[in-house]
Amino acid sequence: MRSAAAPRVEEPSALRIHLQPAATAMVWLGVERPLEAVAVPDVVLGPGEVLVALEFATICGSDVHTMLGHRQSPAPGVLGHEYVGRVVATGDGGARTIDGEALEHGARIVWSVLASCGECDRCTRGLTQKCRSLLKYGHERLTTRWELSGGFATHMHLRSGTGIVAVDETTPAAALAPVTCGTATAVAAMRAALRVLELDSPAVLVSGAGLIGLTVAALARDRGCTVVVADPDGKRRDLAARFGAHAAIDPGDPGAAAEAWSGLGLLGPDIVIEASGSRAAVSAALDAVEVGGAVVLVGSVFPTEPVALDPESLVRGLVTVRGVHNYTSADLAAALEFVEGSADRWPFAELVEATFPLERLGDGVALAATGGPIRVGIDLSTSCGAGTAPRGQRRTREVEAAVTPR
Repeated sequence: MRSAAAPRVEEPSALRIHLQPAATAMVWLGVERPLEAVAVPDVVLGPGEVLVALEFATICGSDVHTMLGHRQSPAPGVLGHEYVGRVVATGDGGARTIDGEALEHGARIVWSVLASCGECDRCTRGLTQKCRSLLKYGHERLTTRWELSGGFATHMHLRSGTGIVAVDETTPAAALAPVTCGTATAVAAMRAALRVLELDSPAVLVSGAGLIGLTVAALARDRGCTVVVADPDGKRRDLAARFGAHAAIDPGDPGAAAEAWSGLGLLGPDIVIEASGSRAAVSAALDAVEVGGAVVLVGSVFPTEPVALDPESLVRGLVTVRGVHNYTSADLAAALEFVEGSADRWPFAELVEATFPLERLGDGVALAATGGPIRVGIDLSTSCGAGTAPRGQRRTREVEAAVTPR
């Protein structure tokens, strides 16, 4: 496939990696067009960049929305932004984790959904996810010399400014991959809410029992909160109980919320985290929160009709409304620590209900689009072209990385 973008000029410090066999990326060409497998035999790493052999990826709801045309994304491109893998090579000067540790060859890592400059006005304010020169993995148009920009591939090319965290060898890949999107976003949502309320154990209503909502429920329960989860799907309500919810209700039942809170000895939630993106759920969240409470909107990442807002009720109720989109590197690290440390309490790995090889990505997306599984996995450890590279020998800024299939 030929990219429309101009080739990137190699810098003097660039390091060329030759992959044998070539890396494989599944390229999304646009709505209602088949995915195309593209071979990428060479990768050129700049200073601070990293080549990763992917172990596992998961299909996020936003990947499905993109492929169905429900949200805009540039095509052609390599989608996928939930992943775990191992370091194959680093550019000149090496690369480091967010804790400042040097990345070693073969290290098992997860990394943020974005790369930021760290220097613009937004980055210096702590809004790295809104960097003026932001790059987002799985969301960019295919370009020459950066073909491996998404998780639906055997390898990924990480740019400088990416938040990278080393992970242990025992946590299942199915639990780790979603950390880089839904899990870290849930941590960011809880952090935003708790900045508003100075309460040790607030009552929390979670709207939507997808990955973000279930993670919020577990986070809140670990903090000692009273947790109610609302979701129209009975299977997901059952899952909510396994992730710490004291009660799980159907939002379509007009009396369910009042009954649930009354049964718990409370009038209603101090915090509402809306993780579904449903227009009706957003309105319900604004109506449900108690005086002095906080509403955090995190699920509204695709177009909907506007929601009516009663400013008087917000003013008189001293209500704070916050929007949370993506997360910072600190949130990623906190999410990873939570998942690695809570395997005995919360069954995150079980949320990946089916797994496909890379060449059957289309089948995986079709299953994810039914709305049944919380996550569908893509096993990249056995895909054509997958593998980890042995330590290469530098030869005038060039590395031959002979990659053997696992």
